[in-house]
Amino acid sequence: MQLFDEFGIDIGYVVIGMAGVIVLLMILLLVTMIKDHNTRKKYKKFMDGENGKNLEKAILDKFSVIDVLESEVSTIKGDIEAINGQLITAYQKIGIVKYDAFKEIGGKLSFVLVLLTAENNGFILNSMHSSKEGCYTYAKEVVNGEAFVILSEEEQQALDEAKANTGLKKLM
Repeated sequence: MQLFDEFGIDIGYVVIGMAGVIVLLMILLLVTMIKDHNTRKKYKKFMDGENGKNLEKAILDKFSVIDVLESEVSTIKGDIEAINGQLITAYQKIGIVKYDAFKEIGGKLSFVLVLLTAENNGFILNSMHSSKEGCYTYAKEVVNGEAFVILSEEEQQALDEAKANTGLKKLM
């Protein structure tokens, strides 16, 4: 009491201030208790699961689904590797040039078709159309992007076009 008298503080103000602090602390305590209650309710609902379903069972079910998916992914990966092996031998690069083989025929009815694999192996198909003599078709082999016979200008152009194509991309 002497301390309050020395500083000129009325004890009534101190009591009112402390009462205000106590009321404020009580309000904060109530808010904290309500939040704790709500959190406990949510936790209980989470742990019980829907319709009383056990959380542990739900987790184990998800793990079994993951195991099934892993085996399916493994199967799919094997299938993709098999497809990649087959793609190497598939014709996937194409070059085509239309041209007039003979002066008397117009309309570019003749054509050169080149089909190559990813490794540039394949063939050249040249179809020359003539109104007097009919249609002639020639096939020439291509190995590693090179033909072992002399190529016409149109055949070389179609071969270059086919080699410039990137073909199919390797899966995975």
